[in-house]
Amino acid sequence: MKLALALPLTMTLVITGCSVPTAPESVASLDGIFSQPVGRSAATRVPSGPDKSVGIVYSGNTQANRAYLNDYRANAGTGFGQSLLMQSIHDAYVATSAPDMAVDWVKASLQRQFGSVTEYPDMQSLRAAKPDVAAVVDARSQLITSRSSDVEADVSAHFYDRHLNYIGTARGYDAKSLSPLWADYKRSEEIVADINEQQEVQVRALQKFDLSLSNLLTSPTEKVSILENSKGQKLY
Repeated sequence: MKLALALPLTMTLVITGCSVPTAPESVASLDGIFSQPVGRSAATRVPSGPDKSVGIVYSGNTQANRAYLNDYRANAGTGFGQSLLMQSIHDAYVATSAPDMAVDWVKASLQRQFGSVTEYPDMQSLRAAKPDVAAVVDARSQLITSRSSDVEADVSAHFYDRHLNYIGTARGYDAKSLSPLWADYKRSEEIVADINEQQEVQVRALQKFDLSLSNLLTSPTEKVSILENSKGQKLY
């Protein structure tokens, strides 16, 4: 009798717990950042060190991603039935959807490489401040929903010299397809383990970003006439 009651409850928990916001549609990472095309820098690497300053501007994707993760986290406590959701599952959703995880990580990574790191609301403000290096940070996430168990994390920083000419890009990406949370009457421990995997995906993407950043700062950038991202937008 106890088993008969437990199985429907588990199924209810999983279906209810997965009714979470979907990731926003991404746009080209530099949309709305520059008012006019910029050129390729003569620098062969990003200048860094304790005597160098870097200014950060966050892309529209990054701002939308923070709002999405805030919504995702808020719904873990209200929108999908906290009274039915087991505490361990609720806590896993909250723990794996930190809105500022990517931007805080990137900022900390840059603070280890530059003497000062300053955030600006837009490129006009950054241009007026004239830091040694400018960086446009683009972060996107896709977490578990009721329709998809595909998890994805993508973070990049596009670097420019003090004249806002493009130097190079550091990027980290990771993805994983999990088994559907709402299938096979999973035990709560298995559900929590799967939800926690989406944080592992985010961490791996950020670790890859750090490696890419290190390579960009220590190795000459490729001398190419045109560099484009996957959306086909020129980065300079």
